[in-house]
Amino acid sequence: MANYSTNEFKGGLKVMLDGDPCTIVENELVKPGKGQAFSRVKLRNLMTGRVGERTFKSGDSLEGADVLELEMEYLYNDGDMWYFMKTDGSFEQYAVEKRALGDTEKWLKEQVPYTVTLWNDNAIAISPPNFIELEVTETDPGVKGDTAQGGSKPATLSSGAVVRVPLFINEGEVLKIDTRSGDYVSRA
Repeated sequence: MANYSTNEFKGGLKVMLDGDPCTIVENELVKPGKGQAFSRVKLRNLMTGRVGERTFKSGDSLEGADVLELEMEYLYNDGDMWYFMKTDGSFEQYAVEKRALGDTEKWLKEQVPYTVTLWNDNAIAISPPNFIELEVTETDPGVKGDTAQGGSKPATLSSGAVVRVPLFINEGEVLKIDTRSGDYVSRA
């Protein structure tokens, strides 16, 4: 794989650090008044999900990580593993452990494409689409005149996620949810 020098560091770049694939979250070039310039880099470990900060002297380099990001459709869960299928026509399936799912588990919906990060042919991270449509399975009925301003109430969605929704939302409605923040966007 290619080596990346500190002047090539940018957000989203995938590199190897201490034997684990990492993605650069943030890169800041620091030029002190005295001494050599250095880069202060915030990295997310793709295996553990932890974010850490490291400094690299100007001119240092890191090896690029051999990771693939593919669009895959969520199929089903058998209790231990979650199964995703490539959408490129090969219909190849990948079994994913709960550790790789992380917070994405509450946004899983069958037949929806997700971004799956593969390293050494193993799924290490799953990213949901920015917006997803899910049905409300449980919520309290909204009472007219409850608030002077727009109020909100908790609603349980078909995936198991709980989000705050306006009072006029009822059970059985399909909602558009922002998966990055977990906020209600609109009715679908």
